[in-house]
Amino acid sequence: MLSQYRKEEIADWYDQHSKSILSFILLMVKDYQQAEDLTHDTFVKAYLYYDSFKNHSSEKTWLFSIAHNLTVDFLRKRKPKLFLKEFFLSQKDTNLLPEDMIKLKEDSYELYQALGEIKDTYRKVIVLRKIKGFSIEDTAKILNWSESKVKSTLYRAMPVLKKQLIKEGFFNEEALRRY
Repeated sequence: MLSQYRKEEIADWYDQHSKSILSFILLMVKDYQQAEDLTHDTFVKAYLYYDSFKNHSSEKTWLFSIAHNLTVDFLRKRKPKLFLKEFFLSQKDTNLLPEDMIKLKEDSYELYQALGEIKDTYRKVIVLRKIKGFSIEDTAKILNWSESKVKSTLYRAMPVLKKQLIKEGFFNEEALRRY
């Protein structure tokens, strides 16, 4: 009986959060198929460790934390050869993202491009706080950081993103002042 309830709850969470988690992972791994696999793994792990979810945070925060940890583990395990191959073949196929991936605040191709060029820690905190809308507290839980680290990293990250957007010619200084 408990197993059936768990399956239904995880299925509901999948319906509610899978697209958001997929887009978060995609920003880190820059490979759609791998992002799909890691998204699937996130929900499998949530099912397996369902009993460890103590409602200290929302299920969304818990799922993003699992997704973040799985993605970091994946990136650490990749062999240096693969990293170098991706680096030299860095003409990423960002034009072929599925239509449903490009929605709401996340629909800016320019933003994806600029985020891909900045430091990983900056990218994570911008995506979670500014794009996904997590609170400072939830972002800290997902990244396993202190709240002050989230604040200071975001404070440093936003000017770097702005500079990157200007550098790539997506915006000029005049247009960005309006935001």
